[in-house]
Amino acid sequence: MSKRYEDFFKGKTCTVMGLGLLGRGTGDVAFLAKLCKKVYVTDMKTEAELKTSLDALKEYDNIEFVLGKHENSLFENKDFIIKGAGVRLDNPFIAHAKNEGIPVYMSTALFAYLSGIKIIGVTGTRGKTTTTNMIYEALRFAGQRAILGGNIRGVSTLSYLHEAHTYDCAVLELDSWQLQGFNTLNVSPNISVFTTFYKDHMNYYDGDMEMYAYDKGTVFRYQKEGDFAIATEEVWEAVKDVKIDSKAKRIVAKALPEDFPLQVLGEHNRLNGGLAKQACLAYGIKEDVVEEALRQYKGAEGRLQLIREYNKRRFYNDTTATTQEATMAALTSFDPKNVVLVFGGADKGLPVDRVLNYVISNNIRAVLIKGTGTDRITGQLPDTPVAGSMAEAMQKAVAVSKEGDNVIMSPSFASFGVFKNEYDRGGQFVEFVNNLH
Repeated sequence: MSKRYEDFFKGKTCTVMGLGLLGRGTGDVAFLAKLCKKVYVTDMKTEAELKTSLDALKEYDNIEFVLGKHENSLFENKDFIIKGAGVRLDNPFIAHAKNEGIPVYMSTALFAYLSGIKIIGVTGTRGKTTTTNMIYEALRFAGQRAILGGNIRGVSTLSYLHEAHTYDCAVLELDSWQLQGFNTLNVSPNISVFTTFYKDHMNYYDGDMEMYAYDKGTVFRYQKEGDFAIATEEVWEAVKDVKIDSKAKRIVAKALPEDFPLQVLGEHNRLNGGLAKQACLAYGIKEDVVEEALRQYKGAEGRLQLIREYNKRRFYNDTTATTQEATMAALTSFDPKNVVLVFGGADKGLPVDRVLNYVISNNIRAVLIKGTGTDRITGQLPDTPVAGSMAEAMQKAVAVSKEGDNVIMSPSFASFGVFKNEYDRGGQFVEFVNNLH
């Protein structure tokens, strides 16, 4: 299969739209530079903002950067365009490329299309990261050589192409944007898992849940006979009207039983475990091996992740909880009398009524982090302090906490404004907690 991917890229000229700072874009560009004749990179961020990413690409003399802007010329006379996941399909420069007859791809989808190895793909509004990690760890426990990729911080899945033939499979976390790239190539994973489906990213989808469901449904859409499609009854019902011409075997997953000894908290993680178990069974791993791997699983970064116990208080980083469903999953994992909640941030145009009702009715001590979403709800929480930084929020949270409490940073909102991204938000929380003394 290596010949196939080399032929696809060798001697070509391309434009990468969106370099970013999380490492995925840098890895993609470095991979392309080794094979392509010329790589153009364009990003709305400036040279100063992208310094870390640019420093990592200094050794390549066939890369040309156009930063702080985009230009039509970058989307003309190219063999193909690589679109970053955050770039909308209706972006005018992407439309210009298509009008010019230039194919537009996304990097993770290209890996799935060209690698030649079995692909296990996991999507869902919530639970996809934990389920992906559970599957990956179970496969490794069973002795399989697996790639962990997709929507994974700092990982360029595309760069694995040169060594993909040495692996047994790839386990990919796939958000709705990455699945747009799969739709372009008419490809779906061999084993697909759809964890949950709630309202999310409505600012991107302009409130269109049908379009969101269509993108998510791509995880099943092009599956063939011999493939497996795994979801809960609720998800199968939610996507019943989405056009999915799948030939895969449908599997209905259920949560692990209450007496199954998971190390990660919450009923939502029992559901994630049940989904992961079905994926591993479909792959061919024995049930007792899968269950032992799940018993040993300790959790994913930023997903109700226990950071530290200090002064008889436990601190949890749940920074990826950017919807009320995610925050409710965290809150209901504890006795509300022993919860101090740090939440708030940038508005995503989503309801947060369940979190507010739960906080108010249970007299949960809370601290808000400023943002457009916080502005929307402060009137309903008039006695809740609002902090301008993570350090200020945590100082206030620690001050109102008592022995036996669980201090949970589970925002319900996006990170932008106060933080660079959700990883920056989680990193600042972890740094504060680890510096407590």
